[in-house]
Amino acid sequence: MENNTNNDRQAVIKQEIYGQPEDNCSMTNAWKIIGGKWKLLILNAISQQCPARFGELRKKMQDITQTTLTAQLRELERDGILSRKVYAESPPKVEYQLTELGKTLVPVMKVLSDWGDNYCQVTKG
Repeated sequence: MENNTNNDRQAVIKQEIYGQPEDNCSMTNAWKIIGGKWKLLILNAISQQCPARFGELRKKMQDITQTTLTAQLRELERDGILSRKVYAESPPKVEYQLTELGKTLVPVMKVLSDWGDNYCQVTKG
């Protein structure tokens, strides 16, 4: 017989600390979609020039690897934030644009950007 007392208690403690299970936390759910080093930067670049081609995104974000950019774009597409359109051309042409759901992130990104500007002013001043 296996003793799960510690594991069960740890889950209860975690729930007490955060107020609710991790999967039910709206902030956690949002962060799962847009969190990470590159996603907000990718979304910002696409929102400024929509639709955006893969090569254009790669040029704007020179520090990101092609593999990482591809993975992040796929995740954003999977989560319904971006749509991807492939043109039957040679060389292949692929464009990304914000979906209607993705467009709802634009004001959120603006607020975060404003907060970041304010933070920089406060901490440098």
